[in-house]
Amino acid sequence: MIHVKTIAICGAVALAASLGLARVHPFGDAGLFSPAAAEEPAMQHSSIPVEVQTILAAKCADCHSLETRAPGYARFAPLSWLLERDVVRGREAMNLAAWESYPAIERQIFAAKIVEQTRRHRMPLPQYRMIHWSTRITDANLRTLADWAHAIPEPQEGSTDPSGAQGGGARGKLLFEKRCTGCHALASNHEGPRLQGVYGRTSGTAPGFAYSAAVKKARIVWDENTLDKWLTDPDALIPGNEMDFLVSRPSERKDLISYLKRSSGR
Repeated sequence: MIHVKTIAICGAVALAASLGLARVHPFGDAGLFSPAAAEEPAMQHSSIPVEVQTILAAKCADCHSLETRAPGYARFAPLSWLLERDVVRGREAMNLAAWESYPAIERQIFAAKIVEQTRRHRMPLPQYRMIHWSTRITDANLRTLADWAHAIPEPQEGSTDPSGAQGGGARGKLLFEKRCTGCHALASNHEGPRLQGVYGRTSGTAPGFAYSAAVKKARIVWDENTLDKWLTDPDALIPGNEMDFLVSRPSERKDLISYLKRSSGR
């Protein structure tokens, strides 16, 4: 009997301690149970199509908006800490509630990254999908997201370089920094392969990057012509690739290609 009482007391103490420690926020306070939650859907007044809003609300909004549906276990540490960590990081990376406040270029980059991350099954996070089976991204979801990303209009002409005073090389560098660095870097692989040396390189051959089968099979040598076609419409040049970003303006493609060529020592 004493043993049973001891176990019960220890259990009660552990439960109380867990509840108390949940008030500590080592990764930031996500306000999971705050009454100040959003009073209306995060994307209700955004330019995102309704069918895309439905997918994002069901699969992404728990971490990427203020509308987190906190489960009961989120009141107990250390589970609360892990959940808050993912939510805080998710909101910092992209907050769907603030979609219309982002510059047009940034919205375009975000849309491309959403498609890229979901296609590679990096988002939603694996630990989230394990608990919430309904958040898995289907092929139909991917098609809807990709169609949306491709249809987002280009930023207004001149928004990249309002003065028009910079040379093509400077414009190319600025375009690269604004349009490409969400997924690419010059010297290292990220979501996309490193782009230093891409000019003159054969498609699918950057060391250490996991290319799609379509890109590896294409064996295209990147030059002015092929890079222009790629940036114009990646799917037309290499069907089945995993790039969901394009540059519709010829002048911007020319500046980007010039920058990539120079960065490749050509």
